[in-house]
Amino acid sequence: MDRNTLRACREDPRRTSTDIQISVTSPNEPVPSRRTIRRLCNLLDCMDEDQSKNHSYAPQYQCPTVKHGGGSVMVWGCFPDTSMGPLKRIVGTMNRYVYEDILENTMRPWARSNSGRSWVFQQDNDPKHTSGHVANWFRRRRVDLLEWPSQSPDLNPIEHMWEELERRLKRVRASNANQIFAQLEAAWKSIPMTVVQTLLDSMPRRCQAVIDAKGYPTKY
Repeated sequence: MDRNTLRACREDPRRTSTDIQISVTSPNEPVPSRRTIRRLCNLLDCMDEDQSKNHSYAPQYQCPTVKHGGGSVMVWGCFPDTSMGPLKRIVGTMNRYVYEDILENTMRPWARSNSGRSWVFQQDNDPKHTSGHVANWFRRRRVDLLEWPSQSPDLNPIEHMWEELERRLKRVRASNANQIFAQLEAAWKSIPMTVVQTLLDSMPRRCQAVIDAKGYPTKY
């Protein structure tokens, strides 16, 4: 699947992630998310750039990486129906232990303070999310998880929130990673609740679309 996605990115860099998602999806095969496709295409760009420098580039991705002239920054974020949630900067490689630390020290305290005790957490089927290590954390902390089918790239509205964030940063220029994150955080906090509510209101339609498509790509 990765090879097919990279081939599609190389053949026509102007194709959208949705177009590539449809072209590489086969029956009885997992459906790559648009976020995964964008990351693979970004990786291909970086590999092409670095070939002339004679060294390899193999980043580990968990959350969107925003690149400008001064470097790149990887972040994790969440949002409920009341306000924009925290945006956490990730330094180094994202793995199950880093993810657990984010859940324990960023997500859970914020959710308990801003969403009370009755809330459901949504995440996709990234291996780090579904690892036994992280699953044990959810059980210990008694955090309710939204049930997630094995093939469902279109259920998570955070994907559209990352796109909203990217749009707000298109004209931003920064000279280093610290400046990039400061601008990311400011743009994240400035996203209006109308955007949040629109995304949350789309959840019933998203779920129904995935059901109708039997797990394959939808318009979302």
